[in-house]
Amino acid sequence: MPRRIITSPKVLTPKRAFSQGVRVGHTLYVAGQLPIDLDGNVVGARDIRVQTRQVLDNVRAIVEAAGGTLRDVIKTTVYLTDIADHGAMNEVYARFFVSDFPARTTVQVAALAPALVGEGHPFLIEIDAVAILDGGA
Repeated sequence: MPRRIITSPKVLTPKRAFSQGVRVGHTLYVAGQLPIDLDGNVVGARDIRVQTRQVLDNVRAIVEAAGGTLRDVIKTTVYLTDIADHGAMNEVYARFFVSDFPARTTVQVAALAPALVGEGHPFLIEIDAVAILDGGA
């Protein structure tokens, strides 16, 4: 089955060997999104709520570029550098996914993409997603 690379003009295009999203049939795979705005700035240093909002705005923009909405997201994985941020992250997450929640895995990790900004980087969260589009479930 052919695959189609999905890119949103609302999300910074990676300069690395990966795509923002890949659509195969009705399935969209959204690459892990970091709290980076369109200008390449890391937002919300040490503020998990601000970072979560930026990450989910990025996920939404990529899903929309593929022709879907966040209601089409069926699975997310949330990577936190501090599991103590789970509650605050979840408050923001619940504003984006308000019903028929996607399946979700949340894990604590030691670091997120240090090669992008060097050691001591300010990333607190990364989220990837899978969506089923066009009634393909």
